[in-house]
Amino acid sequence: MGKATLVIMAAGIGSRFGGGIKQLETVGPGGEIIMDYSIYDALEAGFDKVVFVIRKDLDEDFKRVIGKRIEKIVDVEYAYQELWDIPEQYRGMAAKRKKPWGTGQAVLCCKDVVKEPFLVINADDYYGKEAYQKAYEYLTNKSETDGYSACMIGFMLKNTLSDNGGVTRGICKVDDERMLAEIIETQGIIRTEDGAAVKDEDGTFTTIDIESEVSMNMWGLSPAFMDILEKGFKEFLDRLDPENPAGEYLLPTIIGGLLEEGRMQVEVLRSHDKWFGVTYKEDKKDVVEEIQKLVADGTYAEKLFAENP
Repeated sequence: MGKATLVIMAAGIGSRFGGGIKQLETVGPGGEIIMDYSIYDALEAGFDKVVFVIRKDLDEDFKRVIGKRIEKIVDVEYAYQELWDIPEQYRGMAAKRKKPWGTGQAVLCCKDVVKEPFLVINADDYYGKEAYQKAYEYLTNKSETDGYSACMIGFMLKNTLSDNGGVTRGICKVDDERMLAEIIETQGIIRTEDGAAVKDEDGTFTTIDIESEVSMNMWGLSPAFMDILEKGFKEFLDRLDPENPAGEYLLPTIIGGLLEEGRMQVEVLRSHDKWFGVTYKEDKKDVVEEIQKLVADGTYAEKLFAENP
């Protein structure tokens, strides 16, 4: 069994949801949160280490709700994403922002603790078992270590829509060899009677193929990618207006740019599982119902871990 690490981006859990922290909301019958299911599926697939990317001010709450439990069953490390955690010459810009610099910075924060091939996921997304199985197989069998070879789990658009409003999805163009050619960031995708559509500025609707593959920010990467991220982060900061340093250093944008330059190859691994997450407050009820269905059909036990970790 090869070694592979699961990196969970949870530094955004300060976003308030119904008076609480949405990623720490209970959704399972045994008191589980979405991250419990992600970790369970990853461990079942073969991953042997978990890295939580969090903010220092949430350290105590996070460890109380999930960290200390998970530490009992798998090797756990923490990385801290902070607004001020940037090269010294750019820190003047940090005073003009309120939140950290995006998912690219979140992954870069893990540089000192991630030395194995790794899979990046969002803390508040449920991805399903197939995604982890395919990612683990890719990460533990690939021989490329230069950082420019990666995988992305592609989900069918129809399996990622919300009944409670429009969503933003990265619609993927995939070539005949299952390599990623382009990601088109598309906002306001809604479910319709015929499938899915986006409302245009003139009020008309443009239909989107509901079978399209989309990115849900699930990337399989090499430790060498950290060096690419580090160099790119400085270039990103150099491009910002020092007086109005808006913008985020985002994984899909970073990888999309490398694709355009012909410097990166990304294999798209298709998952047929249903994705779900908490985008809207109303989504929590749907997530609880989806988990209940998975428990009812035997995908998960009512108490996820055999013993309370």
